Amino acid sequence: MNKPLSSYRELGVWRDGIALVKACYLITQRFPKDELFGLTSQIRRSAVSVPANIAEGYGRGSRRDYVRHLMIAQGSLKELETHPIIAAEVDCGPKTDIEPILTRCDQLGRGLGALIRSLRAKDD
Repeated sequence: MNKPLSSYRELGVWRDGIALVKACYLITQRFPKDELFGLTSQIRRSAVSVPANIAEGYGRGSRRDYVRHLMIAQGSLKELETHPIIAAEVDCGPKTDIEPILTRCDQLGRGLGALIRSLRAKDD
């Protein structure tokens, strides 16, 4: 029997989201300074949005709101996947820097999808 979570910080998807934010901050530190308000900002904001929405949804108090915020986190994750690809295409950094980010995004996306399916199954 699973013990109920006492905090969103116990969620693997939230912890994975925080690790993804850290990785995004690291790669964007190496971007050209003229991208500070462009791709650097976009990558960081979309990355931060993922664990923030997971946490906010957890705190909303209803399963419906929780799932809605998890879906928003999924959308931010898809946005995040796009920005590093663009950054590599316009030579803001090496393409090898984006592969670990894309791998993390894929893993986190699968985890979010599983959590969403699990929460929706409880409504059935």
